Amino acid sequence: MKATLLLTLAIVGLAVLLLGVKIFFVKGGRFPNTHIHDNPEMRKRGITCAKDKEFFE
Repeated sequence: MKATLLLTLAIVGLAVLLLGVKIFFVKGGRFPNTHIHDNPEMRKRGITCAKDKEFFE
């Protein structure tokens, strides 16, 4: 039981580290902004966020 828990924690820790390589090791690194209003292709197609429509109507 103890070995399984330690293995699980090691795998999760490694996954977090690998997902955050750019954030942890690159100066000025940050998570990419994935919001719809910041995506030029979505704006070009006229797709907007439902939350934005609520505020502007």
